[in-house]
Parts: sequence; C-alpha cells; structure tokens
Amino acid sequence: MRIAKLGQYGLLQVTGADARAFLHAQLTNDLEHLAPATARYAGWCTAKGRLLATFLVVPLPEGFLLQLARDLVPAVAKRLSMFVLRAKVKISDATGEWLQYGLWDALPGGDLSVRQARDRIEVGVDADRTLLMTRTPEDADTPAEEWALAEIRAGRPLIVLATQDQFVPQMVNLELAGGVDFKKGCYPGQEIVARTQYRGAVKRRMVRLRGAALRPGQDLYSDDAPGQASGTVVNAAGDEALAVLQVAAIEANAPVRAQPQAAALEMLPLPYST
Repeated sequence: MRIAKLGQYGLLQVTGADARAFLHAQLTNDLEHLAPATARYAGWCTAKGRLLATFLVVPLPEGFLLQLARDLVPAVAKRLSMFVLRAKVKISDATGEWLQYGLWDALPGGDLSVRQARDRIEVGVDADRTLLMTRTPEDADTPAEEWALAEIRAGRPLIVLATQDQFVPQMVNLELAGGVDFKKGCYPGQEIVARTQYRGAVKRRMVRLRGAALRPGQDLYSDDAPGQASGTVVNAAGDEALAVLQVAAIEANAPVRAQPQAAALEMLPLPYST
C-alpha cells in the first residue's frame, strides 16, 4: 500500500448546536440530510456565485471537518465566521490538529464512506483510494503530487488562493463531481448557480490537459482566439492539469497552449460527461 503525506490541504472544524443548519445554508450541497458515515463535496460561493472555496465535508460526532486548500484556511475561516451572527456555531482552524495522508487502499462501504475512531478518520474518496486524518504519524513513501495527480484524473477541482472568486461551480464541473444540489434551499450565490444550470448559460467548462508543467491561475491560449488568454488552469500536477476553457474552443477542438507559440496540449478524458 502506498501512502502520501498531504501538505496541500488544511482543515476547518465547525461545531456547535447549529453547525449543520449553518453549513447547509452556506454551502452548495445538502448537509441537512448528510448521514453520519458519509462525506460530501461542496463549494462556498460569493453572492455573485463565484467559488471562494471547495470542501470535502466530513461529519464528526460534534460537528464537521472541512478539508480545503491550505492557503485558503485563514481567509475562509475569517469570512465564514462573519456569517455566524447569533447561531450557536464555532469555526476554528484544525489544520494543526490532524495529519492528513492519502492511502492507495480501498475502504469498505464505497466512495465517500467514513470510518471513525477517536484519533483516526478514514474517508473512501475512490474505489482504490482513502483519505486518512490521524493524530499519529504514518510512514509516507509516495510524493503528495501523486495524490494531486489522482485528483486531477478524477476531475475534482480544488479552489486555491490563485483561483479564488473566479469560477461559478459549473465552470469547474463541481456539480458533475457531486458538489452541488440543485434541490436544496438558498445559499450565497444560489440564484446565479441555478440560473446558469437551467438556462444553459455555461460558456466555460473544465477539461483535463497534458503536456506541460502548469500552475493554478495560469492563463492558457487557444488557436481560435489568437493573442488573448482564453483559459485558466485550476489545478496541476506533473504534466497534467485541470483547466477552464471556453466551450466554443472545446467544441471546435482548437489547439490549446500554455503560451501562444508553445506546443499544443493534449486534451484527455474525464470520468464524467460534460
């Protein structure tokens, strides 16, 4: 079994009598009906429907853990706390309380099943991968980039500081990755997210690319729009990346490049249909 130490993630802990109702009213997914032994992906948006963060929401007996990009933890904790008002909710940075590891090992119970002990939480994120949060160090033998690459191949976006407040959830396929519930009640940006979905107004979509070392937030260029940026890298690992491109460029099968004169990047399939 391979194990990677995942330093790219941080954690927020949300506790209190109103924690579930509070998060349900803030996030893009349904937490009101989230089972104790099931995790869920979700996003948190501005009033204009732009993603401030993407989360893996893990239920705890006393509340929830929110896994997010490590570089977003301070700002998201501060801003999310502004919405607590009189609710019985406490939001704290739990990054230092848990060590996070990626295990290439199956967890019985299926994707996003959760198994908990006092100092150990396991989440089955794929058929053959498990996220481990523990207070006890493990011997890691695999680079964290391998886990990031597996997440790219799974088509899961991770909003980081460089891409914050840029994308409506559908632009990064968050609804296809199980992170949006269109039947739940209101949350910040919900009207725009719903309008984008039902009026077919998605003009940009996320794709998987290979062929160059890229970085989140980097501009990309398509041959159908010479001289101007027409895409943005969401996440990258090795020579693969997730990137948001103009739908017109995707449908035209126009070559996409890291620089206007660079070699064309190869477009690869995602595990869901866009």
